[in-house]
Amino acid sequence: NRFYSIERPRSENKLPRVISKEEVLAIINATNNIKHKCIVSLLYSAGLRRSELLNLKITNIDSKRMLILVEGAKGNKDRMTLLSTSILEDLRVYFKEYKPKNWLFESPDGKPYAASSVVKIIKKSSRIAKVNKNVTPHTLRHSFATHLLENGTDLR
Repeated sequence: NRFYSIERPRSENKLPRVISKEEVLAIINATNNIKHKCIVSLLYSAGLRRSELLNLKITNIDSKRMLILVEGAKGNKDRMTLLSTSILEDLRVYFKEYKPKNWLFESPDGKPYAASSVVKIIKKSSRIAKVNKNVTPHTLRHSFATHLLENGTDLR
């Protein structure tokens, strides 16, 4: 093929955007209701992708083993991730108040919560918390991994 001799442009190796633990706590505390607090807290404390969070079912929360089963994640793989005790308490309060039927986070019509709503929650909470960075759900995921590494945890 004649195109094999053409040199391809180098891909950029950019470092992920990370926010401090204090900024994460400020964003979580700036949420205005328990559902939003649970969404932001789970994105950070379990290192979930936005799609993984929205596809969680009530049965994926294992409160006895303090784990969350993430089914059909990237690459269609299943994995287990951490569940914090404080978030479990918040989830119980949320569950009693909202009574979701199938999905952990449901829209009023019973379908999974909208992805754009999660972004809006984080943008609004970070603005209220006066975090002057572009915070996205994936920023919280990168912050989770970075904070684990800083504390000496093996990510594997």
